[in-house]
Amino acid sequence: MADPKDPADELAGTEQPFVAHLMELRDRILYALYGVGVAMVLLAIWPGPSGLIDWIAVPIRAHMPPDVKLIAVGVFTPFFVPLKVLMMAGLLLALPWVIYQIWAFVAPGLYSHEKRFALPLIVIGSALAYLGIAFVQFFVLDKMFAFIQGFTPASVNATPDIASYVEAILSLYLAFGLAFQVPVVVMLMVRFEMVTVEKLKSFRGYFIVIAFVIAAIVTPPDVISQLALAIPMCLLYEIGIWGSRWFASTKPKTEASAADADQS
Repeated sequence: MADPKDPADELAGTEQPFVAHLMELRDRILYALYGVGVAMVLLAIWPGPSGLIDWIAVPIRAHMPPDVKLIAVGVFTPFFVPLKVLMMAGLLLALPWVIYQIWAFVAPGLYSHEKRFALPLIVIGSALAYLGIAFVQFFVLDKMFAFIQGFTPASVNATPDIASYVEAILSLYLAFGLAFQVPVVVMLMVRFEMVTVEKLKSFRGYFIVIAFVIAAIVTPPDVISQLALAIPMCLLYEIGIWGSRWFASTKPKTEASAADADQS
């Protein structure tokens, strides 16, 4: 173990009691919830729950007859579904703030050089999550519903339920938002020496298979959405390999001295 009085270790003597960590965790969770609450209030003012529903319904309405609308089967569906969409939209709007609270909780246990690369990862991770959701909204849903509606018989009037529709697209938002974090995960694995860039390159073929298996599991049973998830994951894996070269640099002296102290 490193000597708590060792001046070479900038984290020496910064340990806190377990109760202090719990208090800090509670504060960070509350701050994150406050941010989500503020985002929900702003979205409730504009565009409002109905406006959010109308916006996310654009892809499927484009492939329905002009005089046909989504239906609400449940008694309380017209109330709970817009509220659910408002909560998810508030979480997405406040996502950078939520990620920052997570980072602020773990930051005291990081070295200064680790903090420097943590903040860019927060920005990159948030941007990739938004990119994945935008990719679903503006590309995947349109192609997927065009493919599905093409199988609807002429004698059948396709009028989807708004609750099942919202549940389906929110699961796609979540799946693509997480899948687009592949570069961040790859760079972190390299930075913490869990793998090397050379091993990532040799694992490329296996990752392609894994990407298609994940896409087949988390997306609806249509080839459009599966390909739309698997192919970007493979491309993002390559971007992660490229970006991980930045994290594969030599350790700073403070980190190296701390590692040597732990081994002694």
